[in-house]
Amino acid sequence: MKVLFIGGTGRISSACSQLAVERGIELYLLNRGQTLARPAPKAAHILQGDIRNKDSVDKALGDLTFDAVVNWIAFTPEHIEMDIDIFRGRTQQYIFISSASVYQKPPVNLPITESTPLDNPYWDYSRAKIACEDRLIQAYREEKFPITIVRPSHTYDKTMLPLTGGYTVIDRMRKGKKVIVYGDGTSLWVLTHHRDFAKGFVGLLGNNRAIAEAFHITSNELLTWNQIFEILAKAAGAEAQLVHIPSDFIAAFDPDWGAGLLGDKSHSVIFDNTKIKRIVPDFAAIIPYAQGAKEVIAWYDANPDRQTVDEAFDQLTDRIIAAYESAWP
Repeated sequence: MKVLFIGGTGRISSACSQLAVERGIELYLLNRGQTLARPAPKAAHILQGDIRNKDSVDKALGDLTFDAVVNWIAFTPEHIEMDIDIFRGRTQQYIFISSASVYQKPPVNLPITESTPLDNPYWDYSRAKIACEDRLIQAYREEKFPITIVRPSHTYDKTMLPLTGGYTVIDRMRKGKKVIVYGDGTSLWVLTHHRDFAKGFVGLLGNNRAIAEAFHITSNELLTWNQIFEILAKAAGAEAQLVHIPSDFIAAFDPDWGAGLLGDKSHSVIFDNTKIKRIVPDFAAIIPYAQGAKEVIAWYDANPDRQTVDEAFDQLTDRIIAAYESAWP
């Protein structure tokens, strides 16, 4: 099987690239030739081209055709329009990486299935992903463009902390400073290790049963945000001093942070993975976040240059906490 990844060295896609070549897939990676934060598998064929430039892509691909093409970096309907133009007749499957944040917010019913309505009035990112999905569905209906839609939900690797502010929050914990938890910290969240995600995803490549279908691929481990902060604190050898602050209060200080909370993280999520398990029977998420958190902290601790503290976010955190505690002692 011959597969093209547009991207392929990102937080989620790097594990998928590695597993794909391990399973004997002839993998091509299209990128702009920039320095890669995560190395590509040695067996992958690297093609240099800019997916935002059709002439550049046509030159890079030549007369190559593929069993599957995956665009890891498409975010707007304009990106999708160009992809349809480029890959029409060149691939037997086009996989769009959407997001589980497209699902109805706040959710009316749990667990979330692939048939849960797509409706996120809070976050521009999610609305753009919904528009991309709509365009692809139209392309399938009108011309049988062979689409598959995949919706990851907070998938991480060793470089990623699931917290706004990133390492700054860990630094605050280690210094004994207070950290902000959204709401009362009891809403449920799902964190999926990218190696677990890859097992479900690679099973969709070239899979005829996946055409014209959408899938989310997540862990079934449910954690509260209180637990997530506490797991990270333990991995960092610190104690979490949690301050619970409503998301709309946070949004008043930082609209971007607030949009990500109100449009995603502040709502409990429980995913039903029946559909991906039916199509990819060997999919199982087995890496608990307690293990994943240790990998993340070890990665940061291995190199002091990674331990970047965002002074602006640190000061913003202090301002929000001070304002909230003065209003609600």
